[in-house]
Amino acid sequence: MSQTRRIQRVSSLLKKELSLILNNDLDEPIISDNFISISKIEISPDLYYCKIYITSAVEDEKKEKMVDNLNSLKSFIRHKLTQRVEMRRIPELTFKIDRALEKGLAVLKVLDKLRDQKNNL
Repeated sequence: MSQTRRIQRVSSLLKKELSLILNNDLDEPIISDNFISISKIEISPDLYYCKIYITSAVEDEKKEKMVDNLNSLKSFIRHKLTQRVEMRRIPELTFKIDRALEKGLAVLKVLDKLRDQKNNL
């Protein structure tokens, strides 16, 4: 139980600090011009690897470019994290697009269509 509590605490701390770094410390125009939100962080049990899922209110093509830029800047971001967070080892970072919102909207559209079909019967 303490392992999961520890991972939750580290995840929460990393999410907070990464959000600040993404929104304040990066000079890439595609990142600084668009608001990026971290929706979820997955950390391996040994705290060596971290997947960061991001969302943004832009089209998919721009999201792909953002993720590519973030993954190319991950060593800089890790360096910033070492300055902000006191941990023995900062995990390896991997940025990904969170598709959960898009999937949820697709399910809602299907449900709306079914409801309309039912009402038309």
